[in-house]
Amino acid sequence: MNPLSNEAVSRLQKMISEPDLTGTKYRLLRKIGSGGMAEVYLVFDEELEREAALKVIHPARAGDDDSARMMREAKAIARLEHPSIVPVHDLGTLPDGRIFYVMKYIQGELLDSYAARTSMHERLTVLQKIGDAVSFAHSHGVIHRDLKPQNIMVGAFGDVQVMDWGLAKVLSQLEPKAAAGIAAAREAFQTDAGTVMGTPEYMAPEQERGDGSLLNEKTDIYALGAILYNLLTLRPPQRDVRPRQLNGAIPRRLEAICLKAMAPVPNERYGSVVDLTDDISAYLNGLPMVAYRENIFEKLGRWTSRNSFFVLLVLAYLLMRAILLFLSRR
Repeated sequence: MNPLSNEAVSRLQKMISEPDLTGTKYRLLRKIGSGGMAEVYLVFDEELEREAALKVIHPARAGDDDSARMMREAKAIARLEHPSIVPVHDLGTLPDGRIFYVMKYIQGELLDSYAARTSMHERLTVLQKIGDAVSFAHSHGVIHRDLKPQNIMVGAFGDVQVMDWGLAKVLSQLEPKAAAGIAAAREAFQTDAGTVMGTPEYMAPEQERGDGSLLNEKTDIYALGAILYNLLTLRPPQRDVRPRQLNGAIPRRLEAICLKAMAPVPNERYGSVVDLTDDISAYLNGLPMVAYRENIFEKLGRWTSRNSFFVLLVLAYLLMRAILLFLSRR
């Protein structure tokens, strides 16, 4: 018997790995992503006549534990109904027994690509929207644990989507305040003590140590500070290098926000995501900030900048008076 060609082997492997959507309302279009536990495909919803993203557990991870975790993950995320959190539309099982769920298909560009071509004001506005979504999740007792530019999509009209909640964790101390059903998903997001999950450059020190008992909302606040570092420098964050060491043109007030959010000790970070986004708003609007203590000259400069029209009007008046005085003495 003749051996199969490499092309034939590749074709067979593709047929085996691709999900069998028989019996569903979805038609497979193409693969758009892959992770450690699942793969994501672009599909076409034949009933609603629209494209969607279908996330299906990887064949090698289709055991009972991972399947149950993915199902609970989908149910929990589906309850986080927010404009900047990708909505889940459907949940089901393929003919081969693998769990899948269907999400809105997001089109746009990743945050790091967006940042490279936009102004600082636009980047900060997007970071505020990211913060709104994360704050909403926190109010429902859910922390993301893997916030980074590669998990954030920015649309053509500045709309933001915080994606990939696969490492999310439901905080037990917040469960009584969480929406109905969220607490039931807690088991889906727990990791064993000492297990390190996340992206190193954006992980808080306590997360990097694998200390699950210390992970809370401030873990996400650190990651938001690390994202701000990336937006300021257009480089991955470095704990031992301040943003202004890479670019001296970065405003000190913005660097102060970044460093407070990324404080190594959780209690030295912002108390909440809202506190962080409030400081960003204060910077954008020329108001005093929590993270930065101004000297008298900086206060005067900020006041002058905010009231430039009034300052110019007074200067014009004084100049006119000086001219009239000069002419009257001739």
